[in-house]
Amino acid sequence: MSEPATITKLPRIIITTAGFGEGHNSAANHIAAALDGRAEVEIIDPCELGAPWVNQKLRDLYRFITTHAPKTWSKIYKTTDHRDFSKERLPLMRHPELALHESLLSFEPEMILSTYPLYPYFIHRSFHRGARRVPVITVITDSIEINSSWTKAPTDFWFVTDTLTRQKLIKHGIAAEKLVVTGFPVHPRFETLSPVPSTDPCEPFRVLYFPTSKKPIVRRIMRAILKNPHCQTKVTVVLGRNVRKLYEKAREIQLEFPDRVEIKGWTRSVPELLTNHHLVIGKAGGATVHEAIAAQTPMLIHHLVPGQEEGNLTLLKEIGAGQLTESSKQVKRAIAKITENDASLWREMKENLAKSSLACGARTAADFALEQLKQQP
Repeated sequence: MSEPATITKLPRIIITTAGFGEGHNSAANHIAAALDGRAEVEIIDPCELGAPWVNQKLRDLYRFITTHAPKTWSKIYKTTDHRDFSKERLPLMRHPELALHESLLSFEPEMILSTYPLYPYFIHRSFHRGARRVPVITVITDSIEINSSWTKAPTDFWFVTDTLTRQKLIKHGIAAEKLVVTGFPVHPRFETLSPVPSTDPCEPFRVLYFPTSKKPIVRRIMRAILKNPHCQTKVTVVLGRNVRKLYEKAREIQLEFPDRVEIKGWTRSVPELLTNHHLVIGKAGGATVHEAIAAQTPMLIHHLVPGQEEGNLTLLKEIGAGQLTESSKQVKRAIAKITENDASLWREMKENLAKSSLACGARTAADFALEQLKQQP
């Protein structure tokens, strides 16, 4: 008689996230995907759980300010750099903190990964209120310019996106052994995709464009992409949540340039789109910039939130794979320069990305977390 099969108990991991920007959710979801089948994972958004109405209003306000008044948001963001969140009780965060505490009590995780800087402070207080103490890892979704709300968080390890960020945080006093370079947690699918090679003929030159909700800019930038003197260009514009606001504007350009414009709404195929295009134009958010780096696709930044996103642009410049082009004239000049002389600059940028590209950040993060769990008594 054969012995019954042994059932292996999977470790229980909570990943906390927030809806303020795409980076936190992207990092959380992609690490969860990398842990699939190897851990029992629960992704929670304490702000959504504890105060859904307030959370939605704050998210709407965040998107509006970062899109239409980025300098105002920069001032707000920089004020948080001088706050001690270990001692403060934010009235709007009382219910989210309670929701997080209740999640820890009910799910009983063996490890917690946080992709949002405030939650480790909540978790620390939750431990004092009776939740089981477990390892906490903070997943920093920004690069180089890191707000102190991340670095002062009570945590066992920090996952960082690149060696430059790690070196800067070491200079600011964080122990080197606590800083783990994983790369941004991009989707594991990037591991299976092949970027456009630097030897590609670039005919046509394919540009992937992620616009903001500013209506007139969409038409100006699309025309700037398509009116290139050195080679024929085509553009794929991904409208996302702005599809209702921007579709008619994008459609106008599609009719003006037949067979050269593809319009997409919401898509789950961003990794495939990035690896199939020669160039990407988008905002300087952590997720977009690092997905472009993972896809080895040079990038033009058309929208930058000062302070919060400056480090992402700095990283692109350090690699030699991107620049800031906030106006349609700057976009047009940049594309012309990138594609002149048989796209020699583009080929150089591609080679720079190939040298600097990190392994799949989500997979690296998941592997490290599981290895740490094995070492727990």
